[in-house]
Amino acid sequence: MADTTADNGTEQAGDGERRGDARRAAKLAKHIHAFAGKHGGAEGQLAHLGQMGTRIVLVGEDGSWGDLVAPSHAIAREAAEKAGLTLHDTFDGELAAKVRTGPYEWSRMAGIQVGGASDGGPADG
Repeated sequence: MADTTADNGTEQAGDGERRGDARRAAKLAKHIHAFAGKHGGAEGQLAHLGQMGTRIVLVGEDGSWGDLVAPSHAIAREAAEKAGLTLHDTFDGELAAKVRTGPYEWSRMAGIQVGGASDGGPADG
């Protein structure tokens, strides 16, 4: 005879949550796979965002980069595994060196860092 437990709804809710997590991971994996296909392959890194979830940072073989946000670290890791994404522990060294940035990113970063215009235009005052 099989083990049985009282059905208080928690098992069904847990199963539904796991199915939802699997769907989220599959959807993210599809986006990762599309990014990799468009950019000659990809590598990535998972960055914890606190309660917001986990950022999946993607770096294409052509230097393009992008990111996705998963609601949890477990879902982000599952998505990366489903997509066959090579993950790095940190975003430095070899992975960071592959990123190609353009004038927009440089002007945006400079504007934010030194209090200038974030659109690449001249700084106020």
